[in-house]
Amino acid sequence: MKKIRFTKVRLFFQIIYTILTNGYIYGYLNGKIYKGTLKYACVPGLNCYSCPGAVASCPLGALQSALNERNLQVPFAVLGFLFIFGSIFGRFVCGWLCPFGLLQDLFYKIPLFKKKKQLPFHKVLKYGKYIVLVALVIVGSSFLFEGFAKVPAFCKYLCPSGTFFGAIPLLGTNASLQAQAGGLFSWKLGVLIFLLLLSIKVYRPFCQYLCPLGAIYGWFNRFSLVQIHWDKDSCVSCGACKKACPVDLPPEKISVSPECIKCGKCVDACAKGCLHFKKKRNMEEKSCNPSGRQTD
Repeated sequence: MKKIRFTKVRLFFQIIYTILTNGYIYGYLNGKIYKGTLKYACVPGLNCYSCPGAVASCPLGALQSALNERNLQVPFAVLGFLFIFGSIFGRFVCGWLCPFGLLQDLFYKIPLFKKKKQLPFHKVLKYGKYIVLVALVIVGSSFLFEGFAKVPAFCKYLCPSGTFFGAIPLLGTNASLQAQAGGLFSWKLGVLIFLLLLSIKVYRPFCQYLCPLGAIYGWFNRFSLVQIHWDKDSCVSCGACKKACPVDLPPEKISVSPECIKCGKCVDACAKGCLHFKKKRNMEEKSCNPSGRQTD
């Protein structure tokens, strides 16, 4: 049987998923946001509510909206959504279902510069996404006010996905919004441009260092249902998986590390088949005779 190449499957899946979740063509043509019943539901990836093509909501946006309520309450519905998808997929969502992750992947394919997997001081910088989660998503959205209204701090001040998929298409077709664009939009546009240019050289810098949704899903990686299993007994320690891994993980940390997006590149690179998305049955190289004893 021909081996599945997950790298090609993943790219196809990312493109189709992005088209399906951002396929409201009327919104792009008229500079208007879809506000139908589907918008009450979330999709698992970082998919901006304000994108004119978005047919559903972003879980981070929904979480901040709940925290923006005047009477501070625990947002059980959104937390339950994140728990369900985290428990099933972990950061598989980041690798396969996030439109902004796809955008960074495409920029990384541009044949410029010598490619790097990580930034210097990666071991410290990787905690940036947890700082963003606490400071902007949780604390900022709960306690930061402009006038008498709370602010969805991450969406308003940082989110590059919202800038690319939401603000830019809306400004391109809506003259009234163009007149309102000011310093805040310039700041967010600068953040977006910086991250996209950095994505040409460094693999997914936003996902590795700033994405609060990745920080949440990363907590579930170790015990989520979707796992890449490592057959330690069959491994010959050739290092092919670590070389192929876009975030430079050794085989014992693949899938269980909060940094792993379960892209499948390690599975493609392993010539011995020691890495796989499903556990192999223990019947491939040895067999048992009717008495239960193993035979050569």
